[in-house]
Amino acid sequence: MSEHETALWWARRDLRVHDNYALTHAARADDVLPVYVFDPGNYGEREYGGPESFAFEKTGVRRARFVVESVRDLRESLRDGGNDLLVARESPARALAGVAEAVDADVVYCERYPTPEEHDARAAVEAALPEGTRLATRWGSTLYHPEDLPMAVADVPDTFTPFRRDVEHAPDCEPRDPLDEPALPPVPDALADGDLDAGTIPTPTDLGVADATDWRAVAPTDERAVLPFDGGETRGLERVREYVWQRDRLRQYKQTRNGLLGSDYSSKFSPWLAHGCLSPRYVNREVEAYERERVANDSTYWLGFELLWRDFFQFQFAKHGSQHFQRDGIRERDDVEWTGSDRLLDAWKRGETGVPFVDANMRELNATGYMSNRGRQNAASFLANNCRVDWRRGAAYFETVLVDYDPASNYGNWAYQSQVGNDARDSYFDVVKQARRYDSDADYVKRWCPELEPLPPEYAHEPWTMTPAEQEAHGVVLGEDYPEPVLNLAASYEKLR
Repeated sequence: MSEHETALWWARRDLRVHDNYALTHAARADDVLPVYVFDPGNYGEREYGGPESFAFEKTGVRRARFVVESVRDLRESLRDGGNDLLVARESPARALAGVAEAVDADVVYCERYPTPEEHDARAAVEAALPEGTRLATRWGSTLYHPEDLPMAVADVPDTFTPFRRDVEHAPDCEPRDPLDEPALPPVPDALADGDLDAGTIPTPTDLGVADATDWRAVAPTDERAVLPFDGGETRGLERVREYVWQRDRLRQYKQTRNGLLGSDYSSKFSPWLAHGCLSPRYVNREVEAYERERVANDSTYWLGFELLWRDFFQFQFAKHGSQHFQRDGIRERDDVEWTGSDRLLDAWKRGETGVPFVDANMRELNATGYMSNRGRQNAASFLANNCRVDWRRGAAYFETVLVDYDPASNYGNWAYQSQVGNDARDSYFDVVKQARRYDSDADYVKRWCPELEPLPPEYAHEPWTMTPAEQEAHGVVLGEDYPEPVLNLAASYEKLR
């Protein structure tokens, strides 16, 4: 270590100052300069490689908006702490190499992630750094640190229940306490003196994900949305306080988590967790405080259970790497015939399959960037199992549009629902049965498919069972007012049995 150490903190998907391992280590230097890089490779059309490759939009406007807001919030927090955030728009390797040389940095600290694209970006930065500048990575995105697991990451079970049991029953396996927000040293002289430009934060239009000059007009907050999902650590911390303490919703989480309507049927922490605006260890600490001060029950346990599911997929990707992104999955299933057509995929994307529960969920996703967990499971199962469309195309579409997209959670869950991932069973969802169970009055379906409003619930969920006379009587004619089903649903289930 030099006598006077200068560090860079490369902010990635850890856009917070609380409980941040990489930032905390960087803050021990004499000077520290936080840097965020808008990588052009994360925006615009990209190729999903491998056999049966296809093109898809990497980042949609709603997630781009969330990222922009989160970076802006981070810059404000760092400035409040007497520091700053340098923002660049180029490849991370080029940007960080240039900044490191300009400030004569000794070290670059950054978060370490288990997924291939993030690994490749980190390796490219390390290779590009000037001589004398080292890269130091820290793991901080999961509830449990990999070094604290009761097994090596390479030995993590491939099904969740054994993993959960091992973690919960291991005597010395506990989530680490969240780190305090660090006191930040000053920025290097080059930035303080104006020799180095701190840069401007781009809009989604600048990033190439929206055509309109006023990008906010492209992604308005739909009045039917469960939440506006404003980006940033400040809003993420507010959401935890609201949900857990002010509205006291945690005590009912297990009973309400499969809901479809409203802001509080689930915690909806996922966008802030996905972008690192919230630390899972911070959330866990709030749950533990709630259990001490108010109540400990199945619901408080269940929120931790869901955080552990999130960990499971992170460790699975650390174990299996890019195999999770292959069509045959980690089960290497070459016996599934992915024969579904582009016509089926396009109808699914638009929410025009003629299956209302699927359509309602896809329309909510398109309008807001969000969909309930129950909706995601059903939409994925329908596309992969009923339509037999290559599951990666559905997962890639979710990557584009979800505001809470996380690589491991998204692709891990899609592979799971498509029978090529972390489950030895060949299971699928009966979307009509699910609709009747979780939307018995068809309120959710009618919110997002208002053309079905005149129908009683049984027909709102299965409009194809109406006779032509009944369609005329209710004023909902299939093929005119609402799409005819893109497939014979009952026949598609017969093929799965």
